[in-house]
Amino acid sequence: MLGDWLEQSDLFIAGGWVLLAILVISLVMWFLILERYLFYFVGRPQLVRDIVVKWQRQRTRVPEVDDRLREGLTNQFRGQLASWVGTIQVITAILPLLGLLGTVVGMIKTFEVMTVFGTGNVRGMADGISQALITTMVGLMTALAGMYFANDLEQRIRRETEHLTEVLNVEPGELDEAGA
Repeated sequence: MLGDWLEQSDLFIAGGWVLLAILVISLVMWFLILERYLFYFVGRPQLVRDIVVKWQRQRTRVPEVDDRLREGLTNQFRGQLASWVGTIQVITAILPLLGLLGTVVGMIKTFEVMTVFGTGNVRGMADGISQALITTMVGLMTALAGMYFANDLEQRIRRETEHLTEVLNVEPGELDEAGA
């Protein structure tokens, strides 16, 4: 079904192979974004409970040891929340570059038409310019969306890590009041 739609879509024909690459990489990015939000809303509460239980079991009441344990647990929490966010950020950085590659490919196509036919083949030149503009636009649009969600995830991770640090600083009897 998707293949039929892609074959019939003038946009994908005009964008060429670079636009197809942008589509595939964008789909990977969206899958990772959805996975991270799903983990954030479904898996994070259990992760917080597990870390608080681990903290209560391993706590020594020696400030230096407890500080290192707290730091290790917080880093473990942050690492699990931030999984794939770096990959999303890399994909977000790659998408405009792919759009630029599409621009270059489209302009080369335009210059090839001009070399063979001169400026008499306006349709051939328009195809190359169309490819250049479409790939640039799609690469930038998908990158902007990815950038928004990557930044949102980073902010959520920062807030949750700060909250966990506060929870781990509370005495065991006060944990219910702290919201753990």
